[in-house]
Amino acid sequence: MHGYLASKESFAYQIPFFERYFDVHAIDLKGFGENKGMEYPYALEDYAREVEDYIKDNNLIRPHVVAHSFGGRIAMFLAANNPSLFDKIVLTGAAGLKPRRSAKYIFKRAAFKALKPILTKKQLEKFYSPDYLALDSVMRESFIKIVNFHLDGYIDKITNPTLIIYGENDTETPLYMAKKLFKGIADSRLVILKDAGHFCFIDKSLKFNLEVREFLSP
Repeated sequence: MHGYLASKESFAYQIPFFERYFDVHAIDLKGFGENKGMEYPYALEDYAREVEDYIKDNNLIRPHVVAHSFGGRIAMFLAANNPSLFDKIVLTGAAGLKPRRSAKYIFKRAAFKALKPILTKKQLEKFYSPDYLALDSVMRESFIKIVNFHLDGYIDKITNPTLIIYGENDTETPLYMAKKLFKGIADSRLVILKDAGHFCFIDKSLKFNLEVREFLSP
């Protein structure tokens, strides 16, 4: 499962590799890739339902799941609520934990709240992230719902064997998040890929693929 503003195509280095060993399913989540168009603002629960429906419709029985960033949010939410849905889980650059906020961020947030009533819509754009600005109005509402839903209280409910594989230079989901997942998920293993960032499965694709293949092998 891909990350936010990405698609199944982000796994271009993984799909042909793992098709040699597994029956691979790569999906575009609602609003992304070939699955464009969102009728209403999806919350995390809506995305979880979409994945559950896909698993049921394709007669998949306890599949392994490889999930990046936003896809990791969905995988963790599903695994915490339904441990029998998946077999093994691979989380790479998984989002969803409450981030540590710097003094700069806190100041910027306070300034935004104070200035929002008096600034124009165009002037307010400097406060928003590039990800947010790239979305239409419905997707923006969905984005807000998703980023404000934190999974810190869910991770200790995940019982599936889990590989946590992060890039050492990941600034989107820093290593403290990987370490928190490793501590919170009882049956987990942590791998840090050197000289790799948030898309470590692209930066170090062969190393990533071999680590995941070994983990998923019986």
